[in-house]
This record gives sequence, structure tokens and C-alpha cells, in this order.
Amino acid sequence: MLLSKECFNLTWALFSNRIMHILSQSEEEATMSNVTVSLTCFLMLEIVLGLSSNLTVLALYCMKSNLISSVSNIVTMNLHVLDVLICVCCIPLTIVVVLLSLEGDTALVCCFHEACVSFASVATAANVLAITLDRYDISVKPANRVLTMGRALALLAAIWVLSFASFLVPFIEVGFFAQGHYYTELGLYYHLLAQIPIFFFTAVVMLITYSKILQALNIRIGTRFHNSQKKKARRKKRPSMTAMTPQPEATDASQSSTSRNPTLGMRTSVSVIIALRRAVKRHRERRERQKRVFRMSLLIVSTFLLCWTPITVLNTVILSVGPSDLMVKLRLGFLVMAYGTTIFHPLLYAFTRQKFQKVLKSKMKKRVVSIIEADPTPNNARQKCLSSEDVE
Repeated sequence: MLLSKECFNLTWALFSNRIMHILSQSEEEATMSNVTVSLTCFLMLEIVLGLSSNLTVLALYCMKSNLISSVSNIVTMNLHVLDVLICVCCIPLTIVVVLLSLEGDTALVCCFHEACVSFASVATAANVLAITLDRYDISVKPANRVLTMGRALALLAAIWVLSFASFLVPFIEVGFFAQGHYYTELGLYYHLLAQIPIFFFTAVVMLITYSKILQALNIRIGTRFHNSQKKKARRKKRPSMTAMTPQPEATDASQSSTSRNPTLGMRTSVSVIIALRRAVKRHRERRERQKRVFRMSLLIVSTFLLCWTPITVLNTVILSVGPSDLMVKLRLGFLVMAYGTTIFHPLLYAFTRQKFQKVLKSKMKKRVVSIIEADPTPNNARQKCLSSEDVE
């Protein structure tokens, strides 16, 4: 926390100095400075929104023990913890790099920044991949889940180990841990090899997995609807078969039985109609839920691809043709887009869940009630009104 506080103080000092420096620059330099200030404002906005939303989600998860009991919520909480770390450590360091002039000895700061970017990209892709596998496991095999609690914890531990290893790659690349062999130039970009494959692998797995989820849901809908149609046809055939059977001659006992048959038929027909209505209602509710899951899955895939594709493509270009000043500036802009997932993740994975919405509404109601009870003014007003009514 002390390190993050110092980083925020350094960021604010550099931001104020940059604004004061704009007034004494030429037109071209002022344009570049305006771009720098715009990027800084966007990054600060991502810090505020990302921290507030993710901390709210984590606080509500911790307040309700039944939310942490499921595997899906634990996997989702891991992503929110990662987003909090990105907002506290990675984004402020990116602001420092944006505001800091590249003149002078800034290799160490840039090395730390590249390490944070590598950590954020690999960890985000790995956590999104884990959530994708969990969604597939729930949708395709809800009864016999492959991702149990123990396997989920092992998977999350492997994700953190992989993310920490990606953080160390830039330092190993420049020989930071070797004595007397530390490189100070900024021309080493081979650590991008750790970021590009995992993004493309996650993107391909997401597209295949969610398409299979949709296919499985369509097959289930089709089979259940076909089975319900078969049951309806069988029920319709039964009265017709009874009508075709020959009737015995009328006797006193048969007359009494035929007089009771209409009431029995009425009761059976009413029970059949009620059962069919319940089945149709369950089918519609299931279909609406499946459509809602598919829409959310589409939003999840598109958000991940929209935020992380530009910087990944640019990293591939940098590895192919080498870095340049324009590419470095574009990379900072694309990095702002990539950090936008810290804002979208709580909206996609937490606030859209019905259980989480119920917990949030209950907490808000309790908060409103406690505020009303703590305020003595309405109570006094009610007492005065009641006393005046009694006098009258």
C-alpha cells in the first residue's frame, strides 16, 4: 500500500507539471501534450470506476457466504481480485510512463511497466479462459461437473504462477537479476512472445466453447420440444381409441357408469390442460434463460476481443518489424483500451447475475431502512401528526 501511495503521488506531480508545461509549448508539442493529458484522464477514470466496481463486488461476495460456496463464484472472484491489482499497480505505472519524458535514464521504470503489462495481459487472458471453461462445464454437463472445487483451486493457483512468471520475463530478458550485466536500452521486446500466444489461444477457445454451448442448448431445446409433441400426440390418440372400442348393451349398472364418465373425463382433461400449461411455461422460462445466457456470452466474447485485439496485433507487428516511436505511442493508446476490461468485468460477470442482484438489492434496502431509522426528524413528525389527530 505504501508503494501504491507513492506511485499515486508521483503520478499527480507529473500530471500537474505536464499541464503547466503545455502553456509554454509550440502548437505541435501542445497537441502531443493534449493527447498525453487525454490518455491520463482516461486512465484515471479507469482507476476510479474499476476500483469502485470491483471492490463493491468483492465486498458483497465476502458478506454473503453462500455466494462463495460455488465454483463459478470463486473463479469470478479471482478475476475481480486481478482487476483490483491492475487498477492499483499497473494503471498508475502506465500513467507515470505516459507523463514521464523518455529523456534520461528511464529504462528501469519502463522495465517495471513492461512487466506489469505482461502480467495484466497474461493474467486477464488466463482468468477469462478459466471462466469460459466453467461456463461450458455448467451448460453442457451440469449434473457431472468436471471442474470441481479442488480442480478449480488448482487451476487458479496455476494461473497465478503463470502470471507471476510472465511478470518476471522482462527482468530476465534485460538481465536484471544478473550481476553486472543489466541492459539499459529499451530495444528488447521479446517478452511479447509470452502475451501473444495466450491471447490467441483464449480467443479461439472462447469462440469454440460458446459456439458449442449454443449448439448444446439448441439440441436440448429441440429434443425436449419434440418429446413434448410426442406426449401430446399420445394423449390425443387415447380418447380416439376409446371412442372406437365397441360399447356393451345398456344395463342399469352401465347407465350409472356412463353417467359418471363425463365428470371423470372433465377432470382428466382439466388435469391434462394444467400439466401442459405448466410444461409450456417451464419451457418458455428455460428458453428465455438460455437466450439470456447466450446474449451475455456474446457480450463477454466481443468485449474481450475488442479490448485486447488491438494491442495484441500491434505487439505482433513490433515483433515482426521492430519498435518505433509511433508504435510505442499507439501501444500506450491501445493499452488504455485493454485496461477497460477492469470496468466491463464487474458488469458482465457480477451485476448481471440474479443471485448477486438479490444480494445487492437486500443490502441497499437494509441501508435505506437504517438511514430512515437513524433520522429522528420523520419519527418526530409522525408523532406530532398522531398526537394532533388524537386531540382532534
